[in-house]
Amino acid sequence: MSTESHIIMDEMAIRRALTRIAHEILEHNNGIEGCVLAGIKTRGVFLAKRLSERLESIEGNPIPWIELDVTSYRDDLSVQERGTERAEYAVPVQNKKVILFDDVLYTGRTIRAAMDAIMDAGRPESIQLAVLVDRGHRELPIRPDYIGKNVPTSKAEEIEVLLEEKDGSDQVRILQQRGEQ
Repeated sequence: MSTESHIIMDEMAIRRALTRIAHEILEHNNGIEGCVLAGIKTRGVFLAKRLSERLESIEGNPIPWIELDVTSYRDDLSVQERGTERAEYAVPVQNKKVILFDDVLYTGRTIRAAMDAIMDAGRPESIQLAVLVDRGHRELPIRPDYIGKNVPTSKAEEIEVLLEEKDGSDQVRILQQRGEQ
């Protein structure tokens, strides 16, 4: 079996998607007052930081952001693997509009874990969801508010997001397993 990949978003497409998402967030929330960005580790953190910079360049004011590690909230790990440590954030979420950001939305389970982590830290006014790529196949009733790109996939396909900060380049690829001939 070999893997075939196709680039579906290059650096420019990612940049444009983040700019569009920034404008949609501003329009939906009438600015950034009372908003907090929450990037889901790992690549969601880098995307949230980039989005924060875009929003600040448009609005002229910084938007606070936090890094979410949802490991201890995942439902696919045993209690021993998860641990019981609960996160505390430097930026309060109580009565804020929290905008979660993740790289790929698939089953929705990571987002459920992120919402649990946010709710443990306080009661936000609302939680919104931004994703770079929505690939479908939800197992939970979760829908993003802001989407960089919809990419309908089969369960045999995979979406791989590469970001400069971690991988040395910006691109989104779709990977397909190919049988040997």
